[in-house]
Amino acid sequence: MPKTKHQKIKMPQNFSDEPKGLVICYIGAGKGKTSAAMGLAARAAGAGKDVCILQFVKAGNQAGGNIKEGEWPVSNEINFFESVSYPSKIGKIDTEQVGLGFVGILGDAKDRQTHVRQALRGLERAREVLLSGEYEVVILDEIISALELKLIEERDILDIIKLKPPLAHLVITGHNKFPNILKQCDLVTEMKMIKHPYYKGVLAQDGIDY
Repeated sequence: MPKTKHQKIKMPQNFSDEPKGLVICYIGAGKGKTSAAMGLAARAAGAGKDVCILQFVKAGNQAGGNIKEGEWPVSNEINFFESVSYPSKIGKIDTEQVGLGFVGILGDAKDRQTHVRQALRGLERAREVLLSGEYEVVILDEIISALELKLIEERDILDIIKLKPPLAHLVITGHNKFPNILKQCDLVTEMKMIKHPYYKGVLAQDGIDY
């Protein structure tokens, strides 16, 4: 019987049930990176964990954009249940947009340095969130995209990973593979694009893509 890729993976002899904070990376050209991160956030909150989502290279209503991401009202509803009497604790989800939207495409009229300054502010906010110890899950959505666009540098993300508390989970998303970053991750999933409506002239759909 021919060996499969899965059969080539060496399984550990022993498993530990001790809690461990993971560095999780969703990358690739296919749809689903942010969606996976948002699903993880909902699951974590349902398990009683507090979550912070910082969205790089995105700008909805909060940042003066014309797109209202669907995760905003959902996080507000989860925070409502977290604040009232409920049989089991539901964690909160705090969402912040630390980007100014698309860079150089789809009508972006902002100069590049404006985007760079905002990305650096986003990095500083990420540091504050991680060092606060307030959140058990921190999601830096599209932070790798900010690197791809040269708004930040590779070492910025590597430094952020080093700041992660031992029991906290850190999720990062983006398109391209950066080997030095992937080496620091415990879990890496690549979203492969087979077909995408964008290449037929169909823009992102409300409730599906945002």
